[in-house]
Amino acid sequence: MELDREMLLQLYRTMTTIRHFEERGIPETGQRGMSGSVHSSAGQEAVPTGICAHLTVDDYIGSTHRGHGHCIAKGVDPKLMMAELFGRSTGPNKGKGGSMHIADMSKGMLGTNGVVAASIPLAVGAGLTSKLRNLGRVAVAFFGDGGANQGVLHECMNLASVWKLPVIFCCENNGYAESTPVEYALSTARVADRAAGYDMPGIHVDGMDVFDVFEAAGEAVRRARAGEGPSLLECRTYRYYGHTVFDNPLSYRTQEEQDYWRNRDPLKLFRERVADGGLVSLSELGQMDDEARELMEEAIQFADESPLPEPPEIYDDVYVDYPVDMMKRGINLEV
Repeated sequence: MELDREMLLQLYRTMTTIRHFEERGIPETGQRGMSGSVHSSAGQEAVPTGICAHLTVDDYIGSTHRGHGHCIAKGVDPKLMMAELFGRSTGPNKGKGGSMHIADMSKGMLGTNGVVAASIPLAVGAGLTSKLRNLGRVAVAFFGDGGANQGVLHECMNLASVWKLPVIFCCENNGYAESTPVEYALSTARVADRAAGYDMPGIHVDGMDVFDVFEAAGEAVRRARAGEGPSLLECRTYRYYGHTVFDNPLSYRTQEEQDYWRNRDPLKLFRERVADGGLVSLSELGQMDDEARELMEEAIQFADESPLPEPPEIYDDVYVDYPVDMMKRGINLEV
């Protein structure tokens, strides 16, 4: 698939924004005494970037506990995300969601999710809505290699295939479910092999190469929009840091392994790929890196200057008053 200059710039801008958010924002979160676990997606930037580049603001994604990159790739404002990590009222979820529960319905972001594989049925439900209402929208369900063994994934893949829903199941296989190697827990050579059992395409791609992800995602999105049903993408990638900020990855990974994947950095591979193409210069990419750094400083300042939620707000947005909500929408509740 041919990529023009504008798309190349968009891909790199998204990846460097994700990288700088993770490497700058996560340490800042710890320095402010936020106690919740935060999961870095540094190293995995190519996956959400390559997939979400094909999506519109009206399309949907369901995310994971490691979902900052998904949010940014789907268009959620990094400044608001930083405020959410800092527990401030200006965050997308008013500071009460934190890292693992960032949602922005205005961007089709159904939420990061602290429960493994729990966003998959949300994305499938969104895909069903799109089909029933003929909206032409696509839903992407992100999950990790640990989530690949959850029963809800298999139920959802079966249902999506039976009803030919416009859903893309994307496994970000970073090699470890916390500290458990994927080779220990997976019954097949690849997660993508399981697609055959649900009569859908199963594609294994290099998740460190945004071009490979972009190419495969383009076909999966095309199929979904055309009514041809779901696809399963397995993107082999790698997280550069521990499972959480409290985890030492060298307790279960070798330095040699980490060095190998660091040498396959998605941003590095992108720069090497476009260096000889002539459409984008390395100096332009360097400028984007600088802009991402500046954006993070602005985001940190914005978050620090934002107020904490007021204590009485703790019960706001917890429950929906369905009768009131339905009456506001003109729905007659009389039996």
